[in-house]
Amino acid sequence: MQFKDIVGQEIMANKLTGIIDSGRVSHAQLFLGDTASGSLALAIAYAQYLNCQNRQHYDNGRLHSDSCGECPSCKKFQQLTHSDLHLYFPSATTGKVTSKPSSADFQTEFRDFLNANNQKGDIDKWYDFLGTDKNGMIRELDADNIVRTLGMKAYEGNYKVIIVWMAEKMNTVAANKILKVLEEPSPNTLIILVAESSERMLSTILSRAQQVRIPTKTHPEWDLNPEFASLYVTWMRQLFKLNMATLSEWVDTIAAKGREQQKQFLLYAQEATRDCFLRHMAGTPMTMDFGDEKFNASFPNMITERNAEGLNNAFDEALFAIDRNAYSKIALMELSFRVCKLLKKR
Repeated sequence: MQFKDIVGQEIMANKLTGIIDSGRVSHAQLFLGDTASGSLALAIAYAQYLNCQNRQHYDNGRLHSDSCGECPSCKKFQQLTHSDLHLYFPSATTGKVTSKPSSADFQTEFRDFLNANNQKGDIDKWYDFLGTDKNGMIRELDADNIVRTLGMKAYEGNYKVIIVWMAEKMNTVAANKILKVLEEPSPNTLIILVAESSERMLSTILSRAQQVRIPTKTHPEWDLNPEFASLYVTWMRQLFKLNMATLSEWVDTIAAKGREQQKQFLLYAQEATRDCFLRHMAGTPMTMDFGDEKFNASFPNMITERNAEGLNNAFDEALFAIDRNAYSKIALMELSFRVCKLLKKR
């Protein structure tokens, strides 16, 4: 799976390739978002890009980078047959497996299911594909296999990749068994947990995985959105002055938009900040126009290697808080203070 084949997720794709290109790959990541958003497809494309032998970088277009799709590693990832790609998912008893089912029993079926559904299908379609009316689960036998797999070296790629789809369906015994490998991973290994909801996941699992929030709907036109651009420019300028009265008015404006619009704006702001970092550090052309020539020219210099990662983490944590129904005004104000401090750290 290449990023170019995932329609409408160009902004998230750029964020993911940027993580790899900057060498900031976390060993355990949680891709959190609706199945329809392409969260599993993005995880597979991310793993393919990580192991690609000839990554492609573009000067123009919405995608900054992608895997080549032609090297031996890419071809195997596209068929889901790469020896360093390991897939885990909910399983249930069927006519084929009548007791103690695990992911190992249905690898062929799962690959066929993903290939037939452009690597997206939802959990109900998966159960229908298996021909079962029972709810699936990720069990302790799956966890044992994950631990065993992570104890082995990568066979032919740069990284050994474990992808756990619908990770919220992991039972408590299985979740507790993988805690140690999440905390102390083997070198050159990556575990990607793909989930629609974190509410049913152990807090100890959540604390050990870097969260990557996949937006339900992406907006390729973000760079043309004058409202988001204006809000971002105003916000950044207010943070330099740190006038509490005007900052409080800005927070009220964002909070009044509703939770989904708050998340969409923060995703825009996160991508805008990353775009500025690439402009400053690598000299890449800006893909976003803020509608303010002076800001376009000067602000990218504020995002450096000293604060870029901290800013990205701050946005991720604010998005997580708002998604979990935190009081948005408090979350936005706390984010503003963190961003202000980090901008001064340049």
